[in-house]
Amino acid sequence: MHLHRFFYIILIILLVSSCGISKKVQTQETSFDEGIGQIKHLVVIYMENRSFDNLYGEFKGANGIKNAKRGDFIQVDEAGKPYKYLPEIPRNNSFPTNLPNGVFNIDQYVASDKATPDVTHRFFHNQLQINGGKMDKFAAYNDSKGLAMGYYNTDKLPLYPFAQKYTLCDNFFQSVFGGSYFNHVYLISAAAPVWPNAPESLIAKFDANGKMIQDGIVTPDGYVVNHVYSRNSPYPLKSDTSQLLPSQTMPTIGDRLSEKNISWTWYSEGWDDAVAGKKNNFAYNHEPFLYFTKYQEGTEGRKHMKDQNDFIKAAKEGSLPSVSFVKPGGGNDEHPGGSAVYSSEQLAVNLINAVLDGPNAKDALVILTYDEFGGFFDHVAPPVIDRWGPGSRIPAIVIGPFAKKGVVDHTPYETVSILSFIEHRWGIKPLAERDKNANPFRNALTFK
Repeated sequence: MHLHRFFYIILIILLVSSCGISKKVQTQETSFDEGIGQIKHLVVIYMENRSFDNLYGEFKGANGIKNAKRGDFIQVDEAGKPYKYLPEIPRNNSFPTNLPNGVFNIDQYVASDKATPDVTHRFFHNQLQINGGKMDKFAAYNDSKGLAMGYYNTDKLPLYPFAQKYTLCDNFFQSVFGGSYFNHVYLISAAAPVWPNAPESLIAKFDANGKMIQDGIVTPDGYVVNHVYSRNSPYPLKSDTSQLLPSQTMPTIGDRLSEKNISWTWYSEGWDDAVAGKKNNFAYNHEPFLYFTKYQEGTEGRKHMKDQNDFIKAAKEGSLPSVSFVKPGGGNDEHPGGSAVYSSEQLAVNLINAVLDGPNAKDALVILTYDEFGGFFDHVAPPVIDRWGPGSRIPAIVIGPFAKKGVVDHTPYETVSILSFIEHRWGIKPLAERDKNANPFRNALTFK
């Protein structure tokens, strides 16, 4: 009798254990490839010109300025000689002339609700600043000199609560060296624009040893790597069209999405006014589809280019397309020289909240990142992939119900990881090797 009772107890224990195991299996996390289809709406908010150390260097758990303060990153002049002090910031008396040679806090001299001067962020200069991974010539190859070494108090940034709550990527790099135009175009095409027979005055010149003797928009072999506007309208009034980039024809992610009847839009602040020829804050070199033949005025592709106000309306109504790119305009995009960090990030917060508070929130993913480093120092040497980049490390925050909570993700990503995500999610063939090999945020996302 006692033996029967013993076996009965054992049976009960086994059944309870079995239920626990079953429950555990049921709540086990779904794999990335199985779960990615749960995301129905991707929103990419593309801010301007900030390195990771410049904004998130003080973020707890991130590879930040504590590591940048080591003696490894003493800034040197063009000849390789260390500066006694950072070179004086020109045309600005807000900063002292004897800043120590290293990173420094900008807030104590210019509050984050005020704009600083612009900082040099060109294709060849970015490579000179990186200096083969030594990261020691940001002040040397910079029109704003020592300002390149400045950073902001991270916990005072309006976007800081999102970085805290969701996933901050601290190993995310701009895909190509240099400035906004090239990184925008690369974001949608993973390719470098070309200009056969470009005007001689626009071509960079190098000596026999490979040293740059004249900066330029176009490389000697015809690739267009520095700031230029498109010949496709709209472009700034009174532009000399011979100095504008001819229309490009390589495939874009927009083409690929349209081929599969997947809805998408690029939303720009000031777009409607720019098209109407009115005074506006639209940044002509920040609308990458303008550079492509399929999106010229009068084409079918043009319907995918809309105003930022249309995005806010769609987010609030729950009518977002599958893929949205959102581009704040001049004065609101964090670009040094024209925008203040604080007010620009307040706008970004509003854009994010329009999604999270809207009907599409339950199946949306928001990725907020920056087009490029803006000329600011970052202490992490970028990986070496090809002649285009990657360039400097920049911030990226992954937000929404599928983002891991309270995580700093150290996984290597780059700008075209966004392309890789789109391609994995919607079954699209990669545009090039770079997006094919980029990590599609596998370690930043979680699915049930």
